[in-house]
Amino acid sequence: MLVSTKWLADYIDTKGLDPAELAEKITRSGIEVDAVIDRSHGMTNVVVGHVLECEKHPEADKLSICQVDVGEEVTQIICGAPNIAKGQKVIVARPGAVLPGGMKIKKAKLRGEESNGMICSLQELAIEGKLVPKAYAEGIYVLPVDTQAGADALEVLGLHDTVLELGLTPNRADAMSMLGVAYEVGAILSEDMKYPEITYSTSSESAENVLKLRVEDMDANPLYIAKVVKNVKIGESPLWLQQRLMAAGVRPHNNVVDVTNYVLMEYGQPLHAFDYDRLQTGEIVVRAARQGEKITTLDTQERELASHQLVITNGQEAVAIAGVMGGANSEVHEGTTTIVIESAYFKPASVRQTSKDHNLRSDASSRFEKGVDPNRVEAAAERAAQLIAELAGGEILQGSVVVDELDKSQKEVVVSPDFINNRLGMKISLEDMTSILSRLKFEFEAANGLLYIKAPTRRQDIQIEEDIVEEIARIYGYDEIPITLPKGESTPGGLTPYQAQRRIVRNYLEGAGLQQAITYSLTSKELAQSFALEAAPVTQLLMPMSEDRSTLRQSLIPHLLEAATYNIARKADAVTMFETGSVFLGETSEGLPHEEEHVAAVMTGKWLDHSWQGERKTVDFFVLKGIIEGLFAKIGLDKHMSFEQAQMDGLHPGRTATIKLADKMIGIVGQLHPTEQKKRDLKETYVMELNLAKLLTFTLEPLLYTPVPRFPSISRDIALVAERAKAAGELEKIIRSAGGKLLKDVRVFDLYEGEKMEPGQKSVAFSLTYEDPERTLTDEEVVKAHSKVLKALEEQGNVQLRG
Repeated sequence: MLVSTKWLADYIDTKGLDPAELAEKITRSGIEVDAVIDRSHGMTNVVVGHVLECEKHPEADKLSICQVDVGEEVTQIICGAPNIAKGQKVIVARPGAVLPGGMKIKKAKLRGEESNGMICSLQELAIEGKLVPKAYAEGIYVLPVDTQAGADALEVLGLHDTVLELGLTPNRADAMSMLGVAYEVGAILSEDMKYPEITYSTSSESAENVLKLRVEDMDANPLYIAKVVKNVKIGESPLWLQQRLMAAGVRPHNNVVDVTNYVLMEYGQPLHAFDYDRLQTGEIVVRAARQGEKITTLDTQERELASHQLVITNGQEAVAIAGVMGGANSEVHEGTTTIVIESAYFKPASVRQTSKDHNLRSDASSRFEKGVDPNRVEAAAERAAQLIAELAGGEILQGSVVVDELDKSQKEVVVSPDFINNRLGMKISLEDMTSILSRLKFEFEAANGLLYIKAPTRRQDIQIEEDIVEEIARIYGYDEIPITLPKGESTPGGLTPYQAQRRIVRNYLEGAGLQQAITYSLTSKELAQSFALEAAPVTQLLMPMSEDRSTLRQSLIPHLLEAATYNIARKADAVTMFETGSVFLGETSEGLPHEEEHVAAVMTGKWLDHSWQGERKTVDFFVLKGIIEGLFAKIGLDKHMSFEQAQMDGLHPGRTATIKLADKMIGIVGQLHPTEQKKRDLKETYVMELNLAKLLTFTLEPLLYTPVPRFPSISRDIALVAERAKAAGELEKIIRSAGGKLLKDVRVFDLYEGEKMEPGQKSVAFSLTYEDPERTLTDEEVVKAHSKVLKALEEQGNVQLRG
């Protein structure tokens, strides 16, 4: 909302406050002033000129030599505007003038002819082109003929003014009008408002005799008022009206349309003017649109209507989209002589939906969809009729044509002073509270220790006790709220056990050399279930931003692979990334997506590059597997995890394993399938994903301290001949099960599949460590325990000792 301080002064005494001071007070009371704009932009020496003579330049077809009376003298100015003409009153920047942007005007010669200044367009005075009347958009601006030559042009144009740009929140629709802002400033400064006086004479003819009105949808349009004005003369608006509209960010059109826009800005009540003769039927019918019905709106766009949209018709065809935009078939034009002024209350939800359907937001729709003041609808129509009669020479017909079933009662809120003070932590007296309510122009009664408050209909944001608390606080002054320290016991902040464990996971992966990534939760329908750890129905958006972001993901891997491709394409020689984030698997009993937190990683390219030592290593399966094992060890779950060879779509069939926790699958690790790697322009790439929620909520026995062994351990190495399909992990399980309490550790240290092995066989070597923390083991004890292991391997694992 743009507020001209000169215009505002018509309604409220600002006590001579500097605009910046006024802006500060408004901001401190709860409405933020985003900008304070000086419309003069520091311009100097800009005056009104009278063009006495205008001839074509002998050396340039597009230039004119003008003799201009600037008050003190007649001076020659060369002008290139196509609309310059003898007899015009124009804006002249004299030599020495400073224009917006610091441009200085000097005497000059143009094609051999002297030019002592510049005849200006409005754009050259820092008025946006979209606000300049169309007649002057491509040339200079022509002032009224009675303007005094030599007068200060900035004063004539109303540019000795400051505009406050208000950053309004959606609940403060009341401040979307000059009167609304005046109420606000009046409350801040304890000043009474001055309302516009509405007086006019009417003809003996009644509006009801020339116009019939019928509303078929009273729910969407409970109040409709129409006034008829005859014998109007369409023309240019007076300069003061154009100035105010441009200051408010509205482009002037003609006197009738400008009046409707002026009243919109003044009262916050949208109006529309119809050409009565173009209506043809002498009737207005408000109804729901017919499905597929079409209308060409004022912006010359043909729009197809839907049955839930409200339209204004002449009883036969639509002439306006209610609350959004008028139709071209009933537009006021130069030949219009009789107009119908529409002032109505349209249901906010209806206007909001219609505006959204047509992607068409206007000053009118933005106010209707937030809710206009029911008690200003009639006053706005009367104000518009008065101004049109004054500025367009119209004759107002007696009375109005009205359909009214709108509840205009005020909302009552009951609150106690103690409630207000308790919420604010203050001790505001009842006298101060009632004074503030009076300044806000709220009706109230104080009785039985309570305040019975009736909020005016312009303040539709006042609904509950807390709204009154806010009003009291902001007018009393937020700066007056005392600074106090909290009393009582405080609760220190901290992480939950789950959050603490998750932080450990992230820190470990970062320490292992991986970088954290954050990717979209939304993906395409095709990628949604790729690499998912479990099958579940997908969740699709009703209104996605694009097909690539239409479905909630069920795995973190696809987008990490996209990130890897992106980085490799930009010459990165290695990508090692991880992400912790949510995946969405089906629905909960409440109908919401079931959300689980996972952790995933992608690794490709160099892993080690110690060139000075001649040591280089690329990422392989065992690098990523080792990182996973280290992660489980970090959180104390290494004794409960295992790997099992597996297959999954998109992964290499011989280099993929499931990750199990207490024999339950919670993740996968593997190499990307060669075809997938080729499709994504990646070299050998490895991925993993774990169900982080299951990992971090696994129940562990309390961690007990184990003293450093005082007695030596004994190691035994065994090499086993087994079938190639036999997993080393399966053999390790047999060894641990048979080893008993003396077996402390088992690890694989060699794998051989060379030419000395029989076809289909391999050699796997394990190192076994035996230990007793209480004493030194004897050879006999170790042999006995080791023999059990060998026997179990032969019987359960179907393997043989390699000779």
